[in-house]
Amino acid sequence: MSFFPKISFQHEVEEYLTKVFRNNELITALGTQKAESKYQSLLSHLSHPPGFTTVRVNTHLASVKHMKKLLFEEIQKQFKGLCVPVLEHPKLQDVLLIPVIGPRRDLKKHSSEVIVGAHCGYAVLRGAHVYVPGIISTSRFMKAGDLVSVYSDIEGKCKRGAKEFEGVKVFLGNGISELSRSEIFSSSGPLNGMGIRMIEPVYLSPSFDNVLPSHLFLQNLPSVVVSHILNPQPGERILDMCAAPGGKTTHLATLMHDEGEVIAMDKIANKVKKIKQNAELLQLNCIKAFCYDGTKALSAEKREDEQEGPPFLPESFDRILLDAPCSGMGQRPNMAYSLTLKEVTSYQPLQRKLFTVAVKLLKPGGVLVYSTCTITLSENEEQVAWALKTFPCLQLQPQEPHIGGEGMRGAGLSLDQLKLLQRFDPSAVTLQGMDINSLQDSREDDLISLANKDCIGFFIAKFIKSNSK
Repeated sequence: MSFFPKISFQHEVEEYLTKVFRNNELITALGTQKAESKYQSLLSHLSHPPGFTTVRVNTHLASVKHMKKLLFEEIQKQFKGLCVPVLEHPKLQDVLLIPVIGPRRDLKKHSSEVIVGAHCGYAVLRGAHVYVPGIISTSRFMKAGDLVSVYSDIEGKCKRGAKEFEGVKVFLGNGISELSRSEIFSSSGPLNGMGIRMIEPVYLSPSFDNVLPSHLFLQNLPSVVVSHILNPQPGERILDMCAAPGGKTTHLATLMHDEGEVIAMDKIANKVKKIKQNAELLQLNCIKAFCYDGTKALSAEKREDEQEGPPFLPESFDRILLDAPCSGMGQRPNMAYSLTLKEVTSYQPLQRKLFTVAVKLLKPGGVLVYSTCTITLSENEEQVAWALKTFPCLQLQPQEPHIGGEGMRGAGLSLDQLKLLQRFDPSAVTLQGMDINSLQDSREDDLISLANKDCIGFFIAKFIKSNSK
């Protein structure tokens, strides 16, 4: 049952997506009505947060059982005694799942209003408090300690510092203001720090601000699956080509027991800094992060210097993760997608450049995992079809664990090939809320099954490079 309106797109992007999800292969297999119903369901899911908060335990420093106990106690404290379970994932031994309670439809709205930017709003829907940089507007006389209702400016139309806003706004819940309006908008005022402490969010998820930061890492479920599928072994040399902010990088290092070498690259310096900070926080020493453009990471000739960073010689890595830059349409929640069609279609050629470099950098017998957090065919199944045709040395491999659905029809791949792919499609389940009563009546197996489906939109393909030249 939908609480928010479906995700909106620019007209040309909407037309493009409609063609993708009404392609001939899909219509032939499912029928027009079923294909259309799945597409509409997907659009509804994308504007709502996933049904579970996924936390990866840093098993390099702590046991899952111990973290589960500490997390349960922390949630009880945050939720004032409300008993929300912390579940262990049977196929992902380092993952804990927390069901999200909501949407809560009976919350009273207050006259004092705070408008936040869309990205801040999405973070609130996943358990965050409101920080000052995210606040765009507040009611005229708001004081510290006031009860306020928080809304998201999903279209980005509200002017900073406005005293009222009549545009499209989405209710996110209620909170207590930590600062007055004049403190928030004063020229010398605090630029960081908490602005609103959420006490009645529409979706109730725990806040992870300073909660066991060296031991727990917030990640989307499919993002954790990716590293398990690459399955790095201690002592190997691994490349994470587009690594920021370092969730998968640190996971790979943890799975290798911090033995071997994980090279992490990103072309934006601030993002590389974040990877290094995360590696330090999680106390992982085998990660080496470099600010470098992945499309230029292949070196033609051996260099004189013994520099360990990029560019690299061909066949330098045992396993490579290419979690490619993409159109990001699988991210949840997102109520108003802002990219133009030109921007959406610009990703396919970039991904192919990166993929080509990855194949050359991979040792024969090595494993390449390609992933995106988007829902298009052009960035997912079409890329697989292109890769198999362009690089005869690559073979698709089964994925373990395989907890998402199979690939989507429309790119000319065989049914056997589609079964080897993993597409996490939120429309695979009915959009349903979760209240404390339905949660207590649910079996753990059913909750795990729901968590596997009610996550972000995501795609994974696993290849092996044959030994023959």
